Amino acid sequence: MSHGTPTFFVRDRTTFVYAWVEGHHDHAFPHLWCACGPGVQEVLIGAEPEHFFRPPYVGHRGWVGVRLDGDVGWDEVGELCQDAFRAVAPRRLVAELDDRAG
Repeated sequence: MSHGTPTFFVRDRTTFVYAWVEGHHDHAFPHLWCACGPGVQEVLIGAEPEHFFRPPYVGHRGWVGVRLDGDVGWDEVGELCQDAFRAVAPRRLVAELDDRAG
């Protein structure tokens, strides 16, 4: 838990996903905030603004908000969370993840 919500960290220090189950600020619906690589936020929001948004506080760093109400593509949510980990984790941890997947 961090900031009153389930939060996922790399090595207990670097955040890569926040889960706002009850909503947060002006977004009164369940959603995630996910770290993203450069340019990903713009692509996702541009392609599906009904599912993705620029979250407060971390949006200026390229993070994306993911709505969890309505029609949720859970496989895509899982991929976004893995990508969020990859965006902030040290290269060695990302390589370990790749080794396990391969």
